Amino acid sequence: MKNLNKAIDSFNKAHVLVIGDLILDEYILGDVDRISPEAPVPVVWAKKRNFVPGGAANVAYNIRSLDGKVCLLGVVGDDKNADTLISELKKKGVDTSGIFTEKKRHTTVKTRILAGHQQVVRVDWEHREPLSKEVNQKIINFIRKNINKFSAILIEDYGKGVINEELLKEVVSLAHRYGKIINVDPKEEHFLYYQGVTSITPNRKELENAIKNLRLKDTTNTFKLDNYRLHTDKDVDSAAREIMKYLGLESILVTMGEQGMYLFEKGRQVTRIPTVAQEVFDVSGAGDTVISTFTLALCSGATKQEAAFIANFAAGIVVGKLGTAVTSRRELREKILRSKK
Repeated sequence: MKNLNKAIDSFNKAHVLVIGDLILDEYILGDVDRISPEAPVPVVWAKKRNFVPGGAANVAYNIRSLDGKVCLLGVVGDDKNADTLISELKKKGVDTSGIFTEKKRHTTVKTRILAGHQQVVRVDWEHREPLSKEVNQKIINFIRKNINKFSAILIEDYGKGVINEELLKEVVSLAHRYGKIINVDPKEEHFLYYQGVTSITPNRKELENAIKNLRLKDTTNTFKLDNYRLHTDKDVDSAAREIMKYLGLESILVTMGEQGMYLFEKGRQVTRIPTVAQEVFDVSGAGDTVISTFTLALCSGATKQEAAFIANFAAGIVVGKLGTAVTSRRELREKILRSKK
């Protein structure tokens, strides 16, 4: 516990570059007291609207809420939603100098309509097309120019077009050259892009889908696993270790929902970390909290095992809150302290 708190105390010394898909999360909150006469759907009497950074922007927000320094690198459209997102990020102290505008895209927005604590519907506005070569090169140039400023690079891949093979090859090469941690919150279709990163943080379903995709895409037949259904702990162990070897990773942190987390490291036994969540209201953004806290802890001198325990405590806090939520160092210390009693 002493080591965990020592790492948390050093969060404010870390400086992380977050690269990924930027999302604006919109929440419309209200009440339901009747069914629409037009269709068998509830009528939500809207009372409040909130905007919260989502996707890679939520990862940056998580890092700032834990007092780490962060620069966000990504793309928005030329629209009012971009203005809203950037304004929210600046309020929270996020460095937005790496956000580029692409006029042919619109800013990704996820609108959730809630009646009380119950989500009624979600509406997504997004582009999934690859970035233009011009904007992709701007992102690469930004990384080349600024990489020495950062303790670590964090890739947040939501599959909206920002994370691509050319970009990842350049980022991994630079990270190795300058000795930087590079962690990825992965998209299962893109696992081949993650060759040589430090760690990835998939959930169980993403791990299953990654195996299925790697079997289809690996034309060299070097990926050995045939079964992608992870029914048992042994299945998860085999899958994680095969992917770790195949991609040349140092570790994989698998989030297992109610079962907590499993940390796999080269040459070590699996570390099983039980969940510390007491109540679960909303799992939105919990994966963002895990990789944010895990990366900050590694930057702050924690071992991967210690970093995983800290991330597990942070996730246990945010799933007890409604909506895309974050935590603070104070909450984290208190959660750890209560776990000792």
